Amino acid sequence: MTTPHSTNAIDTLSLITEASWVAKLVLLLLLASSIVCWAIIFTKWRAMRAAFNSNSDFLDIFKTGKSIEDVFSKSDRLPVSPISAVFHQGIRELRLISGTESSGLSHFEKVDNIQRALLRASTQEVSSLEKNLGWLATTASAAPFIGLFGTVWGIMNAFQSIGASRAANLAVVAPGISEALITTATGIAAAIPAVIAYNYFTGQIRRIAVEMECFSQDLMNIIQRNFSTSKKGN
Repeated sequence: MTTPHSTNAIDTLSLITEASWVAKLVLLLLLASSIVCWAIIFTKWRAMRAAFNSNSDFLDIFKTGKSIEDVFSKSDRLPVSPISAVFHQGIRELRLISGTESSGLSHFEKVDNIQRALLRASTQEVSSLEKNLGWLATTASAAPFIGLFGTVWGIMNAFQSIGASRAANLAVVAPGISEALITTATGIAAAIPAVIAYNYFTGQIRRIAVEMECFSQDLMNIIQRNFSTSKKGN
């Protein structure tokens, strides 16, 4: 015995298989976009979770480390931590400007160089985290319009069928309208996860950016104190 649910599924499948080539092309495009979006969502979710966990581990190492060099060596095992990457870039710049070839730099020039290195590292990490988010934004904004295009095309075909059959009863109009509305529903179904994921990941990246900025300020305070101590010792 065929249930109403299975009957609806069969009717929907038949509408798709019997749809015009334009509607099929629109559905195929939306399906491909949705698959790519879900792949990005899954990959980005894993990357965000790894970044937050690694940041937490690095901050624990930083707080309990005996020295900057100790923290530097222990944090090498956290390559996916954005804060660790910023820290390493800042310490490398500190080592460079502390060499004999940079002895002519003033205190303010050294501090400015380190700040630029930290900012550059933070920008690179944010850019890396934002990779492929543009596809989610594009799908979220374009998918409903692509679906609407398929709907408009289907309605045009429905009206042509009405004109050809010279009848405007429900049996003539309903199949064409149903076929047309499938593309709009598919476009909305593709856009909703994309816009939710985009907003979520944007918020998470903003949170990581704030954490990197706060850490950079704390690190600069430590470096400036060390510079001041070294200057007094000399």
